[in-house]
Amino acid sequence: MTPKVMRLDAIDIQILSDLQKDGRMTNVELAKRVGISAPPCLRRVRALEDAGYIKSYHADIDPQLLGFSVTIFAFVGLSSQKDNDLRAFEALVESWPEVRDCFMLAGDSDFLLKIVARNWDEYQQFLSRKLTTAPNVAQVKSSLAVRHSKFEAGVPMEVAVEQRRKAAE
Repeated sequence: MTPKVMRLDAIDIQILSDLQKDGRMTNVELAKRVGISAPPCLRRVRALEDAGYIKSYHADIDPQLLGFSVTIFAFVGLSSQKDNDLRAFEALVESWPEVRDCFMLAGDSDFLLKIVARNWDEYQQFLSRKLTTAPNVAQVKSSLAVRHSKFEAGVPMEVAVEQRRKAAE
């Protein structure tokens, strides 16, 4: 389904910004922050959801507290880049819970996978039993994340606000 494009005003952008920072905020609190009453605020949120600007709401879980102390980025090269082969690989990746993010790339590798594991041995098992044995996989280069120093969900809303300001001038 293709999202419908809607013209966003300053209130819509503020709603997106506030919900991106705290998706659990009540509609009443959100309405206060953006300076409108609760019913029109809820209508705007629903319109933003329907248009595809808001894709989902979720909790940011600490992987360390659940025992997932290893994050690996795997650069995957396929032997064929035909569209059906790319889609088949993406479908297979969807079935692997260890893979938390998958990006198709332009360049030396075809895909970048973010994989979590409890330890390095668990990742090695995933690598040897699933990833390198998958159809069409020609090469895998793994990089172990040493430290995670920044996480920002979504997009830089400050840039969207600045672009909007410049467009209005």
